[in-house]
Amino acid sequence: MTNVTRLRHALPLSSDINKAVVDLDTAIAKAIDVAKAAGLPQGLIVAELHGHAHAQTHVMVKK
Repeated sequence: MTNVTRLRHALPLSSDINKAVVDLDTAIAKAIDVAKAAGLPQGLIVAELHGHAHAQTHVMVKK
């Protein structure tokens, strides 16, 4: 896991990283709003987010 950066060691974060985090958060929030408007059950939305978080954690640990 040499490619993983612990944020507490990288503080303060660069403006590029801050923008990327804000953009990611905004995109996720918009996608959730669209899914809710389409009638997806909240549990399915949560399951999708949890599944992606699990998969990304696996990718980080595997490297």
